[in-house]
Amino acid sequence: MRSRVSAYAIAVMEEQLLLTQLADSSPVFEPGLWHLPGGEVDPGEQPYETLGRELYEETGLELLDARLVDARAYTAHRLGIDWHLVGLFYRVDVKPAPLVVTKADDSTSAVTWMPLSGLRESRLSPAAVDSLAMIGAR
Repeated sequence: MRSRVSAYAIAVMEEQLLLTQLADSSPVFEPGLWHLPGGEVDPGEQPYETLGRELYEETGLELLDARLVDARAYTAHRLGIDWHLVGLFYRVDVKPAPLVVTKADDSTSAVTWMPLSGLRESRLSPAAVDSLAMIGAR
């Protein structure tokens, strides 16, 4: 079993949640699901630094502020690997800008703002589903 610690950004603007779509190369959660921007904390990196880096790579947005709101653990089996994932969830403020995936050939294939009122849990990663409760949307 492999362990991974990831930092996730929960960004809400005008009743919309910032989500990224997982690509085929997603290491833990299934491709095609909508997920929170974020990713693995690299060795020697602080989670806040991870948030800024991953947010920019996956959305093109700049991190202005972040507040830790929760941590959750997940298990998954993907690409022949059993995973134990610990997710650190942060409510974030971002600098408004056009959305763009800046790191090609990675685990993110698309990025968008989705209305909170129209989110279907069946299309979300487990982490994205959990984030809805953290912001009082479920």
